[in-house]
Amino acid sequence: MVYKLLAVNIDGTLVQSNGRLNKVTKEAITYVHDKGVHVALVTSKNYLYAKKIAKSLKINPRLVALQGAFVGTSIEKPLFVKQLSEELSLEIVKVIDKLDCQIQLHHENHLVGNRVNLPENIVGKTVLYDNESSVYAHHYADDLCEYLQENPGTPSKIDLIFNSDKDMRDSKEILKKLFPEVKAIQCSESKISVVAQGVSKWKGLLYLAEHLNVKKSEIVSIGDSLDDLDMIMGSGLGVAMANAHPEVKKAADWITRTNDENGVAYMLKEFFRKQHPIEFLSRMNLLK
Repeated sequence: MVYKLLAVNIDGTLVQSNGRLNKVTKEAITYVHDKGVHVALVTSKNYLYAKKIAKSLKINPRLVALQGAFVGTSIEKPLFVKQLSEELSLEIVKVIDKLDCQIQLHHENHLVGNRVNLPENIVGKTVLYDNESSVYAHHYADDLCEYLQENPGTPSKIDLIFNSDKDMRDSKEILKKLFPEVKAIQCSESKISVVAQGVSKWKGLLYLAEHLNVKKSEIVSIGDSLDDLDMIMGSGLGVAMANAHPEVKKAADWITRTNDENGVAYMLKEFFRKQHPIEFLSRMNLLK
């Protein structure tokens, strides 16, 4: 099998726990790209955050951001964007705001949320890096419903971060019953992402693959979190980090080292050294 598209999740996979991208990982991504393989960075976060990581590479990778609700390399001319309507977003916030949780509405270039004091360990689990605020604007309102009524918008996703397992279960049940036009994606033990039906990292990646004329079986996907599960299960080769969620590791074809041990670089050098450059294979008529 010849693999033509490499999809790498960012947080917990490509970057280390401190949010930095190691030199050997950059070199490994370039090594694969130089073989003619398309590279896509995948994230549940905002486009501008993904773009910042992409700029640190020597290549210009494709981007699948906001849980797959944004696909492209330009915020002005994306390949695909799926947003929640102003009315739907406000109705969801009105209902969920009654629960004890952090609500964050993510747009391509900014974030709007409510002011809720969550325990430090919960905030840490959601990987809310301080440096994100330097990439795109964050605005927190004392009364989020009132703010959205005065400043309506069409977010691509809504993150809900909980301190209580019961509140999380209740919110998922409420969303399922009252809002069939959205889907709740479990990201971690304390966070879910609310997106339009049909949106996911995997669906966004498939949209990109179709644009590039790449089959599912020709994709290598690397990830660590629960929202990477479909991507890893659906790709031709699914790779889990050693620091990945147990369900992700169970579903993967290959388990590499942790993100702090440069697991992406290790896997790419080991695996892709066996694959000839795409241009050579094409010239030799060895591609189907």
